[in-house]
Amino acid sequence: MKQYRIAPSILSADFARLGEEVRQVIDAGADWIHFDVMDNHYVPNLTVGPMVCEAIRPHAKVPIDVHLMVRPTDRIASDFAKAGANIISFHPEASDHIDRTLTLIRDHGCQAGLAFNPATPLHYLDHLMDRLDLILIMSVNPGFGGQSFIPEAINKLRAVRTRIDAHTAKTGREIRLQVDGGVKLDNIAAIAAAGADTFVAGSAIFGQPDYRTVIEAMRKQLSK
Repeated sequence: MKQYRIAPSILSADFARLGEEVRQVIDAGADWIHFDVMDNHYVPNLTVGPMVCEAIRPHAKVPIDVHLMVRPTDRIASDFAKAGANIISFHPEASDHIDRTLTLIRDHGCQAGLAFNPATPLHYLDHLMDRLDLILIMSVNPGFGGQSFIPEAINKLRAVRTRIDAHTAKTGREIRLQVDGGVKLDNIAAIAAAGADTFVAGSAIFGQPDYRTVIEAMRKQLSK
């Protein structure tokens, strides 16, 4: 049976008590903690940097999953690795040398991922599957939380799942397929059916009064 992971995004947490929020959502059953890192350049918003990751690291007994929406990528990727990140993903358009950036992340002891915007083609995967631990499909245009799921992401997830399954059958290596944007209780089962195994959810979790209840409800949908 496929192992699913739920990764609450701190973008929707209460930043006035971020450490407490992280502890509470982990105690409620979160598998990863997701960082949405935006630079007001590659995407139209400004969020958090490595110092926040370093501050949160002692509060997180689960992996910290960093999604870089920044340009350039290499320096900030190194800084997040040193700050305690476990998984670092970036966008191919934001790196001048994608393979070099993947190598840099892995040389720092982190798992490496590639993130795809809704209109970004998948051909970047053609020669990189052996370098990836995670593929992230954006189901909204990056920049802001609370957006609605773009239905075409379902087809993109299916296409990536086909690539991952072929790669795993050939090499034995597993690659996680993550989805980020508009994931909610009423669509998580359909998203999983399309091939996703790791789910980023921000407002769908942090916008609820009881984190455990919503995470357990998501797992119940996934069990179907």
